[in-house]
Formats: sequence, C-alpha cells, structure tokens
Amino acid sequence: MMPGIARPAALAGLMLLAACAVGPDYEKPTAIVPAVYKEQEGWKRATPQDEASRGEWWGVYRDLVLHDLLRRVDVSNQNLKAAEAAYRQSVAIVKAARASFFPTLSLGGSGTRSQAGSTQGPPPPPVTLYNLDLTLSWEPDLWGRIRRTVESDVAGAQASAGDLAAARLSAQAALATDYFELRVADALKQLLDDTAVAYTESLRITRNQYNAGIVGKSDVAQAETQLASTQAQAVNVGVGRAQLEHAIALLVGKAPADFAIAPAPFVTTPPVVPTGLPSTLLERRPDIAAAERSAAAANALIGVAIAAYFPDVTLSASVGSTANTLSTLAKFSNPTWSYGAQIAETLLDFGVRSAQVEQSRAAYDQAVAVYRQTVLTGFQQVEDQLAALRILEQQAAIEEQAVALCASRTETQASTVIAGVSRMVSCGTSM
Repeated sequence: MMPGIARPAALAGLMLLAACAVGPDYEKPTAIVPAVYKEQEGWKRATPQDEASRGEWWGVYRDLVLHDLLRRVDVSNQNLKAAEAAYRQSVAIVKAARASFFPTLSLGGSGTRSQAGSTQGPPPPPVTLYNLDLTLSWEPDLWGRIRRTVESDVAGAQASAGDLAAARLSAQAALATDYFELRVADALKQLLDDTAVAYTESLRITRNQYNAGIVGKSDVAQAETQLASTQAQAVNVGVGRAQLEHAIALLVGKAPADFAIAPAPFVTTPPVVPTGLPSTLLERRPDIAAAERSAAAANALIGVAIAAYFPDVTLSASVGSTANTLSTLAKFSNPTWSYGAQIAETLLDFGVRSAQVEQSRAAYDQAVAVYRQTVLTGFQQVEDQLAALRILEQQAAIEEQAVALCASRTETQASTVIAGVSRMVSCGTSM
C-alpha cells in the first residue's frame, strides 16, 4: 500500500469498526392484550367531547373548587416535585453519557525546584523548572459501549418521564376521589342534621302524647334514642370529613392547619366515560410506558456488559513547553509534543465479565416481567371500574324507583363519580 493512502485507509477502517455495537438490539416485549374488555358487551360508548381539555380531564365534572385544587397539584405537590427532580436527573445523565463520544481537553502545569548533590567540590546551584501541557485524549467507541450506555440512559429518561406522568395522574386521582368523598360527607352531614331536626320534633310530639297518656314511656325512650343516635352519627361524619380535608391539604402541598374546604351540596353529575379498545390502553397509561422503557434500558445494558470483553483503545496527543522561567514558558521557547495510542485488554478475570453479562440479561428478563405484569394490572383496573360503573348504575336505577329519600341517591351518585374518576385514571385519561 502506498504511504500516501495508508492513513486514510486506517481511518476508514477505524470508522467501520466504530459502526459496530455489540449486544442485542431492542425489540418491544410482547404482552397479553385481549381483543375486548370483559365488561365491554352492552357498554354505552361516549359521545365525543372535543371541547373538553385532554390534559385537564376533570373538566367534565364542571366543579370550580375541584378545578382549582387539581391545578394546585402541579404547583405544590411535593411527591410530584420529587418525581420531576428525578426526571431532570435522568436528563442530565443522558447529557453526561453523550459527552463521552467526544475527546477531552485538559491543561496542566507544574513547577519544581531541585538541586543535585555532588561528592566533589561545591554543589551546583538549584534549578527551577516549569512545565505547561495541553493534552487531548479520546476513547473511540469501537464496540458500542458508549452508544449502548446512551441508549440505556435515554430509555431510562423516558421511563422517568412516564413515572412523572404516572405520579401526576395518581395525585390528581387521589385528590378527586378524596374531594368527592368529602362532598358525600357534606351531604350526609346535612341529611343527618335534617333528620335530627325531624326527630327532635318527633320527640316533642311523643312527649306530649306521653303526657296525655296516649303512648307509653318506651315510646319516649325510643324517640330519644333515635335522636341521640342520629346526632352521634352527624358528629362522627365530621371525623371522616376532617381526615379527607387533611389528605387534600397534603396533596396540594399545604399544612392541614392552613387549609380548609367550605361545606357545599353535592351536585356533580357523573359523566359518561369512554371505554376505548384494550390495545389503546398500552399507549395511554404512563405506568405501562415507563415499564416498557425500563425494559429497553435494561436491554441496552446487556451490550454495555458484553463490550467489556473487548479491548479499550485510547488515543492521546499533547503539546507543551518547558522553561526555567515563567516568562519564557509562556513563549513556548522549548516546545514539546507527543501523540500515541494505548490499548488495554483484560486477560483473566475469573468470570467477572461473564457474571456481569448474566446479571444484565437477568435484569432485562426482570424488567420484561414487570412490564407484562403492569399491562395485566392495567387491564384488571379497567375491568374493575367498568364493573363498578355498571353495577352502581343498576343500583342507582333500583334505588330511584324504590326510595324517595335523596340520601341513598346521593351516596350512589357519589360512588359512581368516584368510580368514574378511577375508570378515567385506569384508562389513562383518554377524554
């Protein structure tokens, strides 16, 4: 080969080697996906609501207090802030990993003063020596170790983004559920207060009847027991309401002592929730997306472990100056330079690298199993909420025909709303 083309050919060969990345290429794991939901038959599909915000899914409830509370989750919820910080960390890790593709440039300097000894005559005068070096070092990614690392870190950042979305959705769902249960407590408290008023009047009438000799002492005792029991129930409702209010305060990042929700009647109408196809669940739920990305990250780490079998190659070059004074050092009056390559290969490690590859493969298998289990759990949660909505609607219809009291209808309506919240969250808020 002619000397003039030796270097370009060697460079081309090096680039060809750099195109290689060891380890398995990622393929999305298969998962069990049913064709339809078990509760799909007879389910009424929702009509499109294009005016509703896809992000603020709670808008379908048309409750201004709930709307304000849920907006504060993004701003003040500390668990959400922690998840957001974890996502920013993962993005920074990706940036650091990508920087490994490029060479590093470092500047170093030193100064020494020494004196040589002498056995004959007086010693020579001390010598001062200054040194300044500019060094360029690069480790070409011949086997794809850096690329696989970046691939894993990118997938990890995507998984972290899914975790952030899941944390946001979970906090929103918890707040909405607690809010509707609090409104149920308000309605129940009002009902019990009204009932206590009625029982008070009933007790007054019963006492008058007793004084007139129409009824016995047992009737008065029964009326007093009914009133006291109802008043006790009304007081007990306050315990649960206070706990729900405290839970909501925590979700919006407030101390319970600094937070309060005024009592209000329960007037929310349960919206119709779209069911969709089971296959779309894999695209909507952030927890499923995060689990799939974690599997991708684990797969890339197999390549990182396999790359350890191959030698490490480092290219370096440096230029510098050596002088007896700082002024002459800056002029590069005595320039020095060097360049070269270093190769290192582990010959014997008693199975360390093979064990690391096995560990990486096992970690990938674990991530795939977690992904598949997350998918199955998602389908279970959707089926649970579809069944709850269907059964609660049947209960509401029967109770509306059987009783005229608003309490039973209010509680069933609230349960339907809460189930609807869970249903939308399980489906990934497709509205």
